Amino acid sequence: MNPADAAQTALAAHDASLWNLFMQAHWVVKAVMLGLIASSIWVWAIIVEKIIMYRRTRNQMDRFEQVFWSGQSLEELYRTLAQRPTTAMAALFVAAMREWKRSHETAARSFAGLQQRIDRVMNVTIQREVERLEARLMVLATVASAGPFIGLFGTVWGIMTAFQAIAISKNTSLAVVAPGIAEALFATAIGLVAAIPATIAYNKLAGEVNKIANRLEGFADEFAAILSRQIDQQGGPASYDQRAA
Repeated sequence: MNPADAAQTALAAHDASLWNLFMQAHWVVKAVMLGLIASSIWVWAIIVEKIIMYRRTRNQMDRFEQVFWSGQSLEELYRTLAQRPTTAMAALFVAAMREWKRSHETAARSFAGLQQRIDRVMNVTIQREVERLEARLMVLATVASAGPFIGLFGTVWGIMTAFQAIAISKNTSLAVVAPGIAEALFATAIGLVAAIPATIAYNKLAGEVNKIANRLEGFADEFAAILSRQIDQQGGPASYDQRAA
């Protein structure tokens, strides 16, 4: 059979569908593809989870701020939220109020260092909340950076296997070479499919975390100023009028 006939036979026998590209690939390339597909599914699960979580967190903070500035006394609000803070901002409020009340319950009733302790517990609370929000974001960063290289590894391995098959068959026609190259390049394509959404989502979600963290820090500064006035006056927890002052 001449090269032209061999090329036509190979082209007719080869199905260029994605499923056939996967099935005819070397087992190492198949393992790479399956790993990348699993990573892509994991990435999309994290993306959906984080979008829902961040939207819920923003809505919860909006509701808490409405209650906080609505006129309800801090003492009543603390009693309502002390057992189970429902939002990140509520946890921040409860941590500061708990430290305030502990200082008032001491026998010496000393206010020395109280402002620093309140600032510290609020900073720790913010840090914990940011860590919770950032959980599994590193998975997106890892897939975004490593996905294309893992796909490239599968491609290089597939090309090596294709060239070995070409050397054995001693036929270098395009119709014989192309299927093996296409199977190998399919791994890189899957790597990009996993990495591109992961890159975009990581940048977007990391920005959302920064916005929420900045909002928590802003509330912490406002609440610290309220408590600082009370410390200077050596009085009890603030009322709405004192908060608005």
